Amino acid sequence: MTPVLAAIAVYLLINAVAFFAYYRDKRSAKRSAWRTPEKTLLVIALFGPFGAFGAMHAFRHKTQKPLFRLVPFFLCLHLVLAAALITGLV
Repeated sequence: MTPVLAAIAVYLLINAVAFFAYYRDKRSAKRSAWRTPEKTLLVIALFGPFGAFGAMHAFRHKTQKPLFRLVPFFLCLHLVLAAALITGLV
């Protein structure tokens, strides 16, 4: 496996973990069980914004919280960084 493919695989895994973390927190909220702290969810979203954003909308979770409006910003930041990497600016 080339380093580029390995990096893509790790990035996809991080986003899958983010998706699962938001799903698990939503499920816990419905069951009145222990919840994942919001700061933890935001840090996860910083590293895996596609998974976090997808889960937020798929499960309607944390979409009304003002602090979680950072998630689309993280997603845009990742898109800009990916475009910079692809074009060779970074």
